[in-house]
Amino acid sequence: MLLSAVTLASFRPYATEQFIIDLTPRQPVQGGFVEITVRVQDHSRATMMTGRLAGQTLYFESHDSVAWHTLGGIPVTATSDLQLTLVGGRAGEAPLIDTVSIPVQEGRFGVEQLRVNPRFSRKPDSALSARIAREYQRAMQISRASFRTPRLWSGPFQRPRPTRVTSRFGRGREFNGELQSRHLGVDLAGSVGAPVVAPNRGVVALVDSTYYGGNVVYLDHGRGLVTAYLHLSRATVSVGDTVLTGMPIGRVGATGRVTAAHLHWIARFGTVTLNPLSLEQLPLAAFDRPEP
Repeated sequence: MLLSAVTLASFRPYATEQFIIDLTPRQPVQGGFVEITVRVQDHSRATMMTGRLAGQTLYFESHDSVAWHTLGGIPVTATSDLQLTLVGGRAGEAPLIDTVSIPVQEGRFGVEQLRVNPRFSRKPDSALSARIAREYQRAMQISRASFRTPRLWSGPFQRPRPTRVTSRFGRGREFNGELQSRHLGVDLAGSVGAPVVAPNRGVVALVDSTYYGGNVVYLDHGRGLVTAYLHLSRATVSVGDTVLTGMPIGRVGATGRVTAAHLHWIARFGTVTLNPLSLEQLPLAAFDRPEP
């Protein structure tokens, strides 16, 4: 069920027979990233921890075999509790398996009206439909493959542009008077040629020109986390490059389906598209190994 902030604010760490679970934020919201920390109930050490949330595999990390950390995502379409399944334990012993229901807070999205070139609002013909489908499947393949990439990011994420948000995540989008889609990204202001930088360390997984996104760059940050940058005038990186936080990856443009020059910023955990602003709000300090 969808719960109000008042109801969720009273929740303490989630507990099952086997595990204690802490969530950041404490109020998981539709379309948001969530940081998950798990401990075994009897406070013993565990040699492994895995899980599953919203159809995506969770890969946990631990520095002390007591507290285990991972990222997860709450689909924008979630309308009830999500089931978080955990499997942990110690070598040579039967695994500990349990499931907990995570209440989901309703997002506030709304609808915006846009005017675009009529060719982008007409129903695509078969050839164009095939191209759009291929581009979508390639994006999903990049996201699925990211689970095989070791975690590359470290510390908090920053915005790829330090400018105002011109269109928020999750809003319904009415193109030329017809409701066609939901805005599954964040638009950041910028004039043509303004720099776009990497929000954290990652490997360039795609540089291409697509129908809706125009010139795009995709970054694989590892362990299922991928970010993408659309409508660029040009990319300044190549596939296979490793980029660090703040490194330029492209320039703002007005390519693809746009009303004006801006950066469209996407974040995905596996195949679930999430609000990138929720990613930058996570502290993520637990993932970094403490100094000796």
